[in-house]
Amino acid sequence: MYEKSSSLTWRPLTSEDARAGADLLNAMETVDKIGEKYDEEDTLQELIDPYAELERGSLAAFDGDVMVGYMKTNYKPGAEEVHRIFMDGGVHPDYRRQGIGTVLLKAGVAAAKELHALHHPTLKLVIDARRGEHIAGVAELFRSQGFAPARYYQHLEHPLGHAIPETAIPAGMRIEPWSKKNDEAFRMIRNEAFEDHWGMAPLPANSWASKITNHTFKPEVSFLLRDMTSGAPAGMLVTKYWEADTAATGVRNAHFMFIGTLRDYRKRGVASALIGHALRAAADQDYGRASVHVDSANPTGAFRIYEKAGFTSKRRFVCWALEV
Repeated sequence: MYEKSSSLTWRPLTSEDARAGADLLNAMETVDKIGEKYDEEDTLQELIDPYAELERGSLAAFDGDVMVGYMKTNYKPGAEEVHRIFMDGGVHPDYRRQGIGTVLLKAGVAAAKELHALHHPTLKLVIDARRGEHIAGVAELFRSQGFAPARYYQHLEHPLGHAIPETAIPAGMRIEPWSKKNDEAFRMIRNEAFEDHWGMAPLPANSWASKITNHTFKPEVSFLLRDMTSGAPAGMLVTKYWEADTAATGVRNAHFMFIGTLRDYRKRGVASALIGHALRAAADQDYGRASVHVDSANPTGAFRIYEKAGFTSKRRFVCWALEV
């Protein structure tokens, strides 16, 4: 498959590759600087995703025991009209500009088509991949295979400390922390609040447990806002934390993974109240920073809400898309 380095071994990923995968991602971070570090548990969580199907949907290149490149696809369990398959991957800095990335990208497109034919053959297929805008060679690689920029995402950060704004809880509502009893309300809000967001699909219960409430989930910095009159949930905020990031930077970062408000409660200060409350909780629990990713074209005006709360943009990511 790969002519220039006959010494490389190519095979699908397995759950046994968690350590090698973390080593590769951390080597990539030294050059790409997207602000993400991994440990073995982090990569294992991605490898055991129930919608990855590694045998069909992944490929990795090894030089001896060292993983030097990989790609992995994830299909959507539920989709309407368009089935968006997400493709992740990368190449070790020492092995770039040798054609490995092209092999992996072509393999990813082929794998996405196979998974699509198995799970949503009657729908339109779009393959997405998100990469840091600043990473050298990425634009050329994706354009060479027919991908085009479809969306831009900002990575925003908040310094905590004295920069936390005072925000009031909307009248008639109360904030409550995550618990096993209200976990399903969190998932329901995520699915309903994001149904009008680009590229989003509902998360079933098993995917919610695998992707969200796993070892990186921080229940003590995750909150639900509830309507006291009806008892109905109005909005939620989910926080995640990666130990490997702290080990590398010395900073504990509270990442706000999801902030969602149900349509009937929008424009009433729900998101601002949740963000302010979570920022104070993070500061009180010795986090040194908070962060969030936001779609630059978010339909609910989220970018303005984060700016008002004291977040500033640090880097931008591009979602590359291929319509098949």
